[in-house]
Amino acid sequence: MTKLPILLFLSCAPLAAQAAGLPGAELSLAWGLPFVGILLSIALCPLFLPHFWHHHFGKVSAFWALSFLLPAVALYGTGVAGSVVAHALLEEFLPFIILLFALYTVSGGILISGNLHGSPRLNTGLLALGTLCASLMGTTGAAMLLIRPLLRANDNRKHNVHVVVFFIFLVANIGGGLTPIGDPPLFLGFLKGIDFFWTLQHMLLPVAFAAAVLLTLFYAIDSWLYRQEGVRRIDPTPDSPLRVEGKGNFALLAVIVFAVLLSGLWKPGVSVSLLGVDTGLQDLVRDGLMLGCAALSLWMTPKAVRERNEFDWGPILEVAKLFAGIFVAMAPAIAILRAGTEGALAPLVRTVTDGNGAPIDSMYFWLSGALSSFLDNAPTYLVFFNLAHGDPVHMMGPMASTLMAISAGAVFMGANTYIGNAPNFMVKAIAESRGVRMPGFFGYMLWSGAILIPLFVLMTLLFFSL
Repeated sequence: MTKLPILLFLSCAPLAAQAAGLPGAELSLAWGLPFVGILLSIALCPLFLPHFWHHHFGKVSAFWALSFLLPAVALYGTGVAGSVVAHALLEEFLPFIILLFALYTVSGGILISGNLHGSPRLNTGLLALGTLCASLMGTTGAAMLLIRPLLRANDNRKHNVHVVVFFIFLVANIGGGLTPIGDPPLFLGFLKGIDFFWTLQHMLLPVAFAAAVLLTLFYAIDSWLYRQEGVRRIDPTPDSPLRVEGKGNFALLAVIVFAVLLSGLWKPGVSVSLLGVDTGLQDLVRDGLMLGCAALSLWMTPKAVRERNEFDWGPILEVAKLFAGIFVAMAPAIAILRAGTEGALAPLVRTVTDGNGAPIDSMYFWLSGALSSFLDNAPTYLVFFNLAHGDPVHMMGPMASTLMAISAGAVFMGANTYIGNAPNFMVKAIAESRGVRMPGFFGYMLWSGAILIPLFVLMTLLFFSL
């Protein structure tokens, strides 16, 4: 974040603890314009103002955050505005970015050196491996571990954009759907009381089906392009045996997974209040363990390993600056959604239930997914979780199919846009730094629209139409 939002946050801080949140039932859709503005900036500026965007994207993010905050201060006072910023940054953004930072730093200390030949069989195998790893070490950890070896294997290919796009689909999103460790929405459900193995049991078939379809489609596309390329470029990284360095970081990844599990299972009943935001002791311990793992990884991993891994802070800094603005600017949209049938999006909210008040699973799948494509999928998951019923025992029992629909929508459709899930942005940034000409915001949506939307329609008929 730049200094201006921080100064505004500090100026509002003294009143934040006493303030209520935004009155979602009173807000018009015009309050969502700053959020639309930041989305359009992310989509259009890299295309039309690439030099400006590269040097000032943090300032653009701050501008749109202030475009919401300043009118909020004028109309609702510094107390309400401060409360919004405090909750957005302390309750949502900081845990989010600490987890990403820890996974990014630790996985960046693992060097898979050597190089393999980027054949369709190898690429499909790496995508399948990453899909499996995503639920064990998080989509961020799996993506950061495997994207560089995959890029090296294909750096002599004429056509390699599709490899990265399918990597985002599978490793950075859909693969994280099996456990609460895999993706933030499922982690929030775990904290709300959803059993760890409930997710694995009920999400296994949807994840396996989606992964199988995408891997089969990828193999067909990659095989066709591989044959079309004919004589390939000179390989800048010739084939050589693989070696793994920085193995101690795998132990740190295990500690991060343990920290996540601990925060969901250990409930000491002790909390600390900061600016009106209550943070449980278990959450402080979790974040402390993760930051400690990141620091230990930086200390114990030889500098040469990270240099050879071409590790740098650019991708995580880009995510931090952009998502800080996104978390603040999207606050009115989340407040309107939370107002349910009393808010400006009431017609949309009413579509998830039939005339008898029974949930329509297909609509929960599509609405939670569509909004997760542009809003952060974690708070969107919570909105629909509470809208459906909110009680974890009831959601796992009579409403199990509805909970599965919400979970699948939030996790799977994070792949629809670059901002649907934070690893999407990081993978894009790393690929571009390696010379891959990634599609722009709308170009990527053409890929996801052509491939994922038909898949999700088929999944609706198979899993969510009863």
